[in-house]
Amino acid sequence: MPYKHIPLSSLVVNPANDRHGELENETAAIAQLFAAQETHMRNLARDLVTKGEVFEPPLVFPDGDKFIVADGNRRTTCLKLLAAPRRAPTVELQKYFTDLRKEWVGEFPERVECRIEADRDRVDDILFRRHTGVQGGIGQSNWDDRMKNNFVIRTGNGGGLHVADEIEKRLKDANMLPSRKIPRSNMNRLLSAEALRNRVGISVKKGKLEFIRNEDDTLRALQRIASDLATRQITLDNIWDTQDKLEYIDRLDEEGVLPGASSKPKAADAQTRSGPTKLTKPPAKKPSAWPHLIPQVDYGIAWTARLQRHREIWEELQFRLDLTAHPNAISVLFRVLIELSVENYIKNAKLKTIHDGDKLAKRAAKVAEDMFANRKIDKKHLGVINKLQQGEALISVDTLNRYVHSSNFNVSPEHLKMIWNALSAFIVLCLAA
Repeated sequence: MPYKHIPLSSLVVNPANDRHGELENETAAIAQLFAAQETHMRNLARDLVTKGEVFEPPLVFPDGDKFIVADGNRRTTCLKLLAAPRRAPTVELQKYFTDLRKEWVGEFPERVECRIEADRDRVDDILFRRHTGVQGGIGQSNWDDRMKNNFVIRTGNGGGLHVADEIEKRLKDANMLPSRKIPRSNMNRLLSAEALRNRVGISVKKGKLEFIRNEDDTLRALQRIASDLATRQITLDNIWDTQDKLEYIDRLDEEGVLPGASSKPKAADAQTRSGPTKLTKPPAKKPSAWPHLIPQVDYGIAWTARLQRHREIWEELQFRLDLTAHPNAISVLFRVLIELSVENYIKNAKLKTIHDGDKLAKRAAKVAEDMFANRKIDKKHLGVINKLQQGEALISVDTLNRYVHSSNFNVSPEHLKMIWNALSAFIVLCLAA
């Protein structure tokens, strides 16, 4: 674990920080850190200025001629904004960091002592054992359940079942193991999310690995993946984030390696690029208490950086906003989520039937027609989405618009739940496009 003084300009605030999940770039990561915990960030920046030093070197790993910060993103962000206050996400914060910089005593550090780890598996092992002691934002900040979940989804560590071990056992029983040793940590990382596992024909349910496609077809796909990893055709650098993983899985799909929908067992649900290929009912198992609009169950969405805004809204509706306390805020965000999800499908499916003047209900109907034409939904579900165009229907865009714009339209938590139940699978399909 070498330590080295690295130019501040060569350090990159991690866009895939587990505190927030994958974002598009460093600027978005900086903004998100302040959006989530501005008070702590301000406290930390002031502490750095008061003490005039960074007490614990950031943990970094090389990436070309730069170094990605794996741990210490908050400290690094504060230093970067003290060096260049105009990079702060708001005018108020720009002034705060400008004034704070004037209080720095002595020469401002152009270089930061960092701990460099080239082995990214070791980086994740270190991260897994850290993050205790908040101290008002000055010490390391605890990961909440969402952050821990982000870590598990990204790495496959700490999630219970060891997927790579199970796959290795299945391949060994079928006499299909590659001649070289499988790097199991990389296998776990690649198949860390349920949506990605479903793509190759497997699922993890109740702590057990199950085949959801024809077993022989699935084993052949897993053999190819194991071989690519074992021969280093695919390394950790190729599957570091969700987008990289999807690109690799997509290449296998284009080559005809993945088991097709026709090979799935009768009772299994088909899956696509980053979620279900067919509109199915929401997960049957719901928590006993359902205080939020979105139940806290896994909907099988692979959250890539381009879905940053969608994910933020989803998590507010799933983890933060209470139906009893915040029905108006939920109704507004729910409508925004529907609109953004529909636009995601239109963009990625490259629908040519959409016109600039089409309102949301019409756009959703055209998306549903495309899904129906591609056998992703059946006639019954097509009818459900078409109801969005019917102004007097309970499940309609007009009703959602009234929730947002009408001063006389009372928001009903139970009605919001009903709309969610009716549209949730459609939204998931749109996000999976």
